[in-house]
Formats: sequence, C-alpha cells, structure tokens
Amino acid sequence: MALGTLLALAVTAHGADYLVLTGANSRGPIKGIYAYHFGTKNGKLSAVGVAVETPDPTFLVEHPSHRFVYAVNQKEGTVSAFAVDFKHDRLMFLNRVSSRGEGPCHLAFDRTGRWLAVANYDSGSLAVLPVAPDGKLGEAVTVDQHEGSSVHPRQKSAHAAGVAFSLDNRFLFEADLGLDRLFVYHFDVSHGAIAPNDPAFVATPPGSGPSRVAVHISGQVLYVLNSLNSTVTVYLYDAAGGILKPIQTLSTLPAGYIGPNEAGEIAVSTGGTLLYCSNHGDDTIALFSVDVNRLMLTAMDQTPTLGQAPVEFAIDPTGQYLLTANRDSSTITVFRAQHMTGQLRPVGHPDIAPAPTSVLFMPMPAK
Repeated sequence: MALGTLLALAVTAHGADYLVLTGANSRGPIKGIYAYHFGTKNGKLSAVGVAVETPDPTFLVEHPSHRFVYAVNQKEGTVSAFAVDFKHDRLMFLNRVSSRGEGPCHLAFDRTGRWLAVANYDSGSLAVLPVAPDGKLGEAVTVDQHEGSSVHPRQKSAHAAGVAFSLDNRFLFEADLGLDRLFVYHFDVSHGAIAPNDPAFVATPPGSGPSRVAVHISGQVLYVLNSLNSTVTVYLYDAAGGILKPIQTLSTLPAGYIGPNEAGEIAVSTGGTLLYCSNHGDDTIALFSVDVNRLMLTAMDQTPTLGQAPVEFAIDPTGQYLLTANRDSSTITVFRAQHMTGQLRPVGHPDIAPAPTSVLFMPMPAK
C-alpha cells in the first residue's frame, strides 16, 4: 500500500498526520526546535511549542527509521541527536558531537541510515559521522577540507553548502558554494570512508555558487541549485563511474526580475515529475516540470511565499502539501499542490513560527 494511503488511513491520538518540526536561528527568545501538528485533510498547522531546547538548530533531518532527528548547531560547530517522543510531541536529547568544522549547515543520511554526512559552510569541510542503533552519533570517521576561492564577494574561501548520496549508495556529492565546484566522492558503506572520484569534481560557472543537490528518483540525473546566480543545473549521471555531465541550466527567477536574490532549497516531488526551488529576495517558489524521458526541466511557475526569505521548504511524503520556512518574517506558509501540475495554492494565511530555517515532516504513528 502506498505511503499516502497509509497516512490517510492512520488515526492518531492527536488527530494529525504529521508532527512537523522546525529549526531556527537561536536569537532573542528563540529556544531551539519547535513542534506543530499538521493534518492533510484540511492542511491545518497547529503550534505545539518547543520540542527541545538546543542552540542554533538551523537544519534538521530525520533518520530513515523515523525514530530519531538530527540537527546542526551552527554556531557551536556540532551536530545533535534526538529521539522522537510522539506521545508528548517532544525530542529527547541523546548526544552531541563535533561537526569537525565551523558553521555546519546541511546534513544527509546514506541509504543504510548508518552514516550521516555534514557540510561545514564556514570552514569549507565535509565530515561523515557514524550513527549507532540507539540513534547516538559517534565522532567523525572521515573529514575532507577544501581550499580556494572564486569570483563572487562571498567566495573568498571554501563553503561546503550541501550534501547528498547517490541512490546506489556508492557515491557522495557535495556542493561547494565558495569554490564553484560539485565534488564527487567514492563512499565505503562498511567504514564510512570517502575518497575523491576521478575526476574529483565538476567545475560550475564562475560566481554560480552551487549549494544544494537533489537526486532524481530514477538515479539518472542530479539537479543542482546554484545559490548565487539563482539557477538550477541538470547533470546527467553515469552511475558506473560517478561521472557528471551538465546538460541544462535554467533560472529560478521570473523573467524580468532584477532585484537581489539567493536560491535556497531544491526538492524533487514524490513522483519525480516536478522540481521545486526557493528564492529568498524574490521570495517565491519556482516550479519546473520534469520530462519523463529525458528528465530535463521546463519552467512552469513562480508562486509568492507570502513571507520573507524562504530559505528552506519541505514537501510532505504524500506530495499534497509544501511548507515554506519564511525566516525573516517568522512564518510558515502552507501550500496545497495541484495533483497533476504541482502548482501551489496557499491554504489560509501564513502561520506564526519563530524564525524558521528548516521544516521536517515526521509521520505520526497510527493509534
């Protein structure tokens, strides 16, 4: 039975399909990770409160088992592990380890759930952390430090901005905004070790600033978001050798837009037929259709987020809804996605949320 059907049939103690968690910049009264209930029947988001206090949890990711959540602690240079207590809508602290760099900003699990990759933005390094069966993190087993610069004022040094694993778990990809490079590593699932591929990276256009990587569900292409020039590039992926070849680049912005902007997040729809990207500056979600045969993109729409600086967003596992984390306006906007076209329509008004920087859907267990 499909996940969407299971969730639709599930009846929980809270009357919600999901526990939604948001990360935030810990400034002023903001305390850590916040919890909400979300129902797919009406698209209603209801605030619960603080799920756990933790410093600067600017990005969140869940374990494949849905039992654990992990957060970067950006200012501390650490990564924290939590167990999920669905009964009380909270997270229980497990442990915290060094990210082995400064300014950790992004996390990604390998396909087994045994290894967690972390991108350290400020120091331009990548680390791989082991994950124990009880959810606790171990110290990094491998670290790779980058050096260099590029042409944009924000590219005076390396800035690891996003990580992703290939579907076959043989390669790890890392986008470095500061170097204009998309790195490719061989990944050893037995030991969590990484080694540079040959070639070790693909150079992106100077000043493009690659930041996030989305792997298509077919495994045949990668979509890479270029933050500084607000574009998305399609890379043909040769799984045998881990070779990437750029085949298309499109703007994430509406025609004629000339204001400041940075592209924030990228995600492929659950069915693999749509691609979404966020723009903060223009404050929109860009929608692209994915050709079912060539997997290339066609620009379709830009939807205002009704909030400022949507640095992140998340699609619920059923593909019915998309939630934007509007950091600067301290709101979350709930959108319903049209079934065939993926076009977004807001559900009511934006909900108040403390400076959200990340959104995570956690399926509530059935009663």
